Amino acid sequence: MITRVKSSKEIIAMRESGRQLATVLDYLKHSVREGMSTKEIANMADDKLKTLGGKPAFLGYYGFPDVICISLNDEVVHGIPDSKRIIQEGDIVSLDFGVSVDGMITDSAISIVVGTTKNNKVTNLLRTT
Repeated sequence: MITRVKSSKEIIAMRESGRQLATVLDYLKHSVREGMSTKEIANMADDKLKTLGGKPAFLGYYGFPDVICISLNDEVVHGIPDSKRIIQEGDIVSLDFGVSVDGMITDSAISIVVGTTKNNKVTNLLRTT
């Protein structure tokens, strides 16, 4: 794989893509609640990104059917949003999102606990990772 130096225009697009990505993940971090489906969360991510002007990087990538990967608890990454997957109190929700701006893609993931947990292992896991 060859890595090349990005142009000034590409660097600007990368920064904007990263800004939009951080904005969407922060929005989701403060919006995800018990009783929501993972599909509802995906729709929120899509709607928020549209207001910012970016494009979802994951939608259609190798056939991926949605804009964000959402995994619950001990699931391995890249979960597909589903209207039947309902968030419960204490669930660990991993949100993996990618944004494309002018062909430059940023990708990041966060994990949150919905509500509260009394499980010290969960608390330690999220604090240290």
